Amino acid sequence: MDRTLSGLTAVVTGGNNGIGKAMAMGLAKAGANVAIWARNTERSAAVVAELEAEGVRATAVACDVADEPSVAAAMDRTVDELGPLGCFIANAGIAEAAPLTEMSLETWRRVLRTNLDGGFLCTREAARRFVAQGSGGSIIVVSSTISRYGAAGQAAYSTSKTGLLGLGRTLAVELARHRVRCNILIPGWTRTSMNLDLQADERFVKATTARTPARRWADPEEFHEVTTFLANPALTYHTGNEVVVDGGYTVF
Repeated sequence: MDRTLSGLTAVVTGGNNGIGKAMAMGLAKAGANVAIWARNTERSAAVVAELEAEGVRATAVACDVADEPSVAAAMDRTVDELGPLGCFIANAGIAEAAPLTEMSLETWRRVLRTNLDGGFLCTREAARRFVAQGSGGSIIVVSSTISRYGAAGQAAYSTSKTGLLGLGRTLAVELARHRVRCNILIPGWTRTSMNLDLQADERFVKATTARTPARRWADPEEFHEVTTFLANPALTYHTGNEVVVDGGYTVF
């Protein structure tokens, strides 16, 4: 991969696992210095070692994305260690399945707190930093194809990921005058630790694969290049876009 992002400072929330880790690796392979924001510091440290093997600087920052002071402190530390912010990826998220009639308010709030409140707090902090720097930048909001359809047992997750679409569009409009772009990445079925239970269900995998024109699920590594594309500061006119990477699932 070309080192098109050489010297860029990027943040990936939830970047120590799954698609988030893949996005962080894609940035590092393109030359960016990367900060991983997550709660599991041991797992983050292991990913940092992999990132540094690409010849870039990387750091693991302990952060609860739904806690306002934690987010502000994480940004200060990131900029102190790696330099001015160039790209921010709001990726952190959780899922808890339960039938709507049995879903507790606590479960609903826990999922929305991380996925939607966390997305707001993190992108707001990134926006403040970009505006103060006056140098432009890129924000990537990670949603999901579940924002396109209903899914039984996933009321909280679906609502949170759909809400991120509105957040991302607003960021694109509001921050354009500051030369800050915001695009929304919408991944399809991808083999990650978050959905191991679904991967173990042969009927489910067969059904979703049959509906996917590419006839397979994605591997996380397939998000390297799209991340580099969305983070590239040369793409000054590309904002407000929803980039769907789902093997054709949502159009079939």
